[in-house]
Amino acid sequence: MNIPDSAEYIDIARRFAKAVAGRTDEINEGRRIPADLAGEMADAGLFRLLVPESLGGAEIDHPAFVEIVRVFAQADASTAWCVNQNNIFATDSTRMPVETAREIWGDRRGIVTNGPPSSDTLAIPVEGGYRHSGHWDFSSGSSHATWLAARGPVEGRPGEVRTFMVPKSEATMLDTWGVNGLRGTASFSFEVKDLFVPEAHTYLESNSPSDPGPLYIIPKNAYFSAGFATISLALARTCLDDAIELAGKKVQFAMSTAMADLSTVHRQIGETESVLRSADAYLRESRLILWNSACERGELPMDERIDVRMASTYAIRQAAKVVDSAYEMFGSQAIFTRNPLQRRWQDMHVIAQQFQGRATNYETAGRHYLGLGEEDTRGL
Repeated sequence: MNIPDSAEYIDIARRFAKAVAGRTDEINEGRRIPADLAGEMADAGLFRLLVPESLGGAEIDHPAFVEIVRVFAQADASTAWCVNQNNIFATDSTRMPVETAREIWGDRRGIVTNGPPSSDTLAIPVEGGYRHSGHWDFSSGSSHATWLAARGPVEGRPGEVRTFMVPKSEATMLDTWGVNGLRGTASFSFEVKDLFVPEAHTYLESNSPSDPGPLYIIPKNAYFSAGFATISLALARTCLDDAIELAGKKVQFAMSTAMADLSTVHRQIGETESVLRSADAYLRESRLILWNSACERGELPMDERIDVRMASTYAIRQAAKVVDSAYEMFGSQAIFTRNPLQRRWQDMHVIAQQFQGRATNYETAGRHYLGLGEEDTRGL
């Protein structure tokens, strides 16, 4: 089979993004990517972009992948979120037993969703595998996923946390996704109770990748943070562009002067544009430096890993301010669901609540620059 290259996948993404843009109401109201659209995206390879070529994946370079995420985010943040989340988890295809990876991604529509476990999650070792019980939330793309990553601790093995690959058909899916933002991600919950999971369907995230490619040197959390930040910036860009267009023709209530003639609006747009461009430039630079290190040296200095986390956090938080500024310029028009800005505003503020957007991430950077070390490097 002839697998497209990175540039071709970007073109494929642009075509699908147009289809997504025409179905945003359906995605938002249904709280999932419609089954036919998700299936077509999977058939086009858009959920196996970071799977190694040895397993039939595209293994595109990370800059091209980020551009694909950006393209989808300009159309719909929920779809971009799933593309980002489902593809990044697929880099673990190089850390699990190869027969399991082939079983999952041998299916053209094989997609894995994951989520954090509850405190009562536990796997009990038994002959040939484990008896696993637990509950997991925030599993983005649950509606189109075929497998679930049920991560959790192992009884009798202090400190050991394994990832258990479970066919979706063997778990109980729970519709807990009662939210106003990122509604279309289908970030449902799931449970398993005393489920037998074969040893071959488990692995440690700390396993060395079986594929030598640079994609598999960078940890998933760095990819996740950069991806969520990219979605945030694309959202902000779209909102600000819409606000600038509106300002060119709107006269605010109880005022005789057009918005485009007000110096306060001039300053608001200029300042917001500067904030957005600087956040975008910082994220692009730090992300590219990390990627170049993976390609050229095969290792990632802590300075560069922290810089990506810091740039991602900064981008998310600044993007939220840009979206708020656009929301303010729209005035009362922004409160109606018929205005796409309302959906984007909700999406942005759900993203900002994620771990990657927390201001406490700056503390990790501060400790590093003060030479105090990092309290916890798992998020880097």
